[in-house]
Amino acid sequence: MNRRPAPTTEPSATTTEAPAPTPETPAPAPTSAPRTRAEVHAASGNRLGAAHPRQEGPADLRLLPPALAAWATAALALDAPAGWVTGFAAVCLTSAVALLLAGRRHRGPGLRPHGSGLRPRGPGFRPHAWARTTVAAVLLGASAAAASAGLHGADVRRGPVPALARQSATVTAEVELTSDPRLTRPRVSGDHMAPVSVLIEAEVRRVEGPGTTGAAVTRTPVLILVDTRGHTGGRDAERRSPWLALLPSTRLRVTARSQPPLTGGDQVAAVLRVRDRAAPEVIGAPSATQRLAGRLRAGLRTATDGLPADARALLPGLVVGDTSRITPELDAAFKETDLAHTLAVSGSNLTILLALLLGPPGRAQHVERRGLAPRLGLPLRTTALVGGGLTLGFVVVCRPDPSVLRAAACGAVALLALATGRRRSLLPALATAVLLLVLYDPWLARGYGFLLSVLATGALLTLAPRWSTALRRRRVPARLAEALAAAAAAQAVCAPVVAVLSARVSLVAVPCNLLAEIAVAPATVLGFAALAAAPFAMPVAEALAWCAGWPAGWLARVARTGAALPGGGVDWPGSWTGALLLALLTAAVVLLGGRLVRHRWLCGVCAALLLLAVVRPPPLTRVVTGWPPPGWRFAMCDVGQGDATVLAAGPGAGVVVDAGPDPKPVDRCLRTLGITRIPLLVLTHFHADHVAGLPGVLRGRQVGAIETTGYEEPAEQAEFVRREAAGRGIPLVGAVAGEERRTGDLSWRVLWPPPLASLSPDGPNDASVTLLVRSGGLRLLLLGDLEPPSQQALLHSPAAAGLIHVDVLKVAHHGSAYQDPDLLRLAAPRLALISCGTDNPYGHPAPRTVAALRAQGAAVLRTDHDGPIAVTEEGRELRAVAVNG
Repeated sequence: MNRRPAPTTEPSATTTEAPAPTPETPAPAPTSAPRTRAEVHAASGNRLGAAHPRQEGPADLRLLPPALAAWATAALALDAPAGWVTGFAAVCLTSAVALLLAGRRHRGPGLRPHGSGLRPRGPGFRPHAWARTTVAAVLLGASAAAASAGLHGADVRRGPVPALARQSATVTAEVELTSDPRLTRPRVSGDHMAPVSVLIEAEVRRVEGPGTTGAAVTRTPVLILVDTRGHTGGRDAERRSPWLALLPSTRLRVTARSQPPLTGGDQVAAVLRVRDRAAPEVIGAPSATQRLAGRLRAGLRTATDGLPADARALLPGLVVGDTSRITPELDAAFKETDLAHTLAVSGSNLTILLALLLGPPGRAQHVERRGLAPRLGLPLRTTALVGGGLTLGFVVVCRPDPSVLRAAACGAVALLALATGRRRSLLPALATAVLLLVLYDPWLARGYGFLLSVLATGALLTLAPRWSTALRRRRVPARLAEALAAAAAAQAVCAPVVAVLSARVSLVAVPCNLLAEIAVAPATVLGFAALAAAPFAMPVAEALAWCAGWPAGWLARVARTGAALPGGGVDWPGSWTGALLLALLTAAVVLLGGRLVRHRWLCGVCAALLLLAVVRPPPLTRVVTGWPPPGWRFAMCDVGQGDATVLAAGPGAGVVVDAGPDPKPVDRCLRTLGITRIPLLVLTHFHADHVAGLPGVLRGRQVGAIETTGYEEPAEQAEFVRREAAGRGIPLVGAVAGEERRTGDLSWRVLWPPPLASLSPDGPNDASVTLLVRSGGLRLLLLGDLEPPSQQALLHSPAAAGLIHVDVLKVAHHGSAYQDPDLLRLAAPRLALISCGTDNPYGHPAPRTVAALRAQGAAVLRTDHDGPIAVTEEGRELRAVAVNG
């Protein structure tokens, strides 16, 4: 194939180098001016088109089949038997060589390369010759992937570590860390918050254990799990755990209990559980490169210490992928709006830096190119070297983990776009990146993150340009059209995979990504500037970090606002069948969208309907769904295995009792009830299934005070409540038996607990705050989680006279079997409500408790069957409305 010789000087923007005509590329006719993109490409006289961004040839798909074959083979071969993998690799390699040799014998002078294979040029053409090369490339890719995956899979299965893990043996091992330590997210386990642990990926180099003679030398990947019981996460654990200060490449000696990984086909051979709280025993310092990267990352964290909470948490994540400060609530907001990719190191981070160096797309080959490089007088070759050095530095600072390497490869694709402005060469570059990454680390072939990265990049290279052109034809401004097309294309191809992971489809992902896009670039650039300045001039770094905090705070507000919208997402089947259904639905929407845009009034109607579905104004929602019923007095939220109830206290106001185990469901419940103001939040006791959802109650609402029991156990969860209240400036008060309060026609009296001096509880349940409430003409008894001893003490207290024949009873402790029958008989409720989770492991509610309530003449409703429940009063009639009733 003839190639156009490179010019000795860089062409200016006013002169265009015309290619010399050749026998294969005839000169264009001078009489016809090309108008369409295809005609422009043909007129360029070059099979690849000229260097102008709009002169693009057909898509080059030759590397796509080998890349896909390598990807599929690696995913299947990682845990396949060694014999099968070896045989498969040998057969593929032999077949590929045979095909190439056969093609060489049969290839005549009448074949020439073409964008999608070999095409005939004259006599001597054989119809299937061009396909041999493609098939051979597929076989070679599959063979190489099988060999690489076989070796990586063998690393997990061989050696003494897997055998010791199957025995759950206690081992002493020398390990080398391969990742930064990170904290697990707090989660509720029953009525307690599961302890936060430190996770570190490592390689075992030497191991001793039962059955081993001396120290066995090996190289086996493992996951180290360090118990930090007593820590509650966040900045407290960051200060107190010495394990979090370790750097990759550090060598440790640990004594741990080994266990197999939870799932088969995992990329670690064992989980090493370290139980002691002593400082790690370091036997080898980290490498100089990792020490430098660690100092830079620590400098960025120090520079951001003075920023507001959201900016302080987000900026290190945006710049170097350090998410250690991001709270579970903020993390959930980013996931619900499909903005989680901004919190991880991605190709966009590197693309922004390279764009700063090279300038906008299509200008890198011109003397008048923009960016820092020409302003510094750097020629093209030097600019390329600087770009490569910038990429290398990016990988070092952000850690050479698979995700970072994937980001660097995807960033290299964007670098090619910036350098050439020609999209035709980008698909081969993406396929090459996929092929090399899968061969380097076959475990990526099974990673959802890798799949999402490739899908998003592919969408930006194929769908986004076409959609952007279509929008510009309809008079959408160019920059808005490109941004909208990019966000919509990435969302369209990634949404089915995201639905598999989260069982949810976001309806606000595209607008949230558009709003976030304006902040990502300035936050990233200023953040990297602060990172570079921190070792030399911390005041300068702090000033840069303060500037970067504004766009970082904007990102947080976008995520929180999008996540707070009542209809921001819809539940979706979290399976591959659900993904296929969503893909078909997306394709149908895209096809119909092309016709809808021709009718502006119809587009306006659809946009208005979508807006109403997302915002869900309470009056409209009440008309459509009947929830909440008008005039409701009391509501029990469906929060799973936990408690969260609301007493109506006027328009948009409610007294909330308990917060449930998870912020998301209680926040959703309060939004559907239209609660924006909470005069008082009562937390009956500090068990996690009553207080862990506190951030959801506080999200976007005005809270007057938080009232709690005086028995502050468990201590970690009591500290969690104090920290959340202090962070928002909400006063904490203690509940005292005999206290009476009123707001509007809602009044209540605290019945329990008595002063701690006269109380000897067996646990937090016995110290639950118990309320007798009057709302209009209704009397309600809310028992918290009182156990029978406290129920009996309440029955014999002076307050017992007010418990006779209540209208509504919130049954204690999720309807457990431990109830005092005398108290149930005295209360004799007309309606008994039980809050419990579907298929909970405790058997709540107990059948005998339900039977005893019904024997007293009570109607029993439970959230696991009936969903959220609201109680209304119509005259003297008591009425309960359940969503699933």
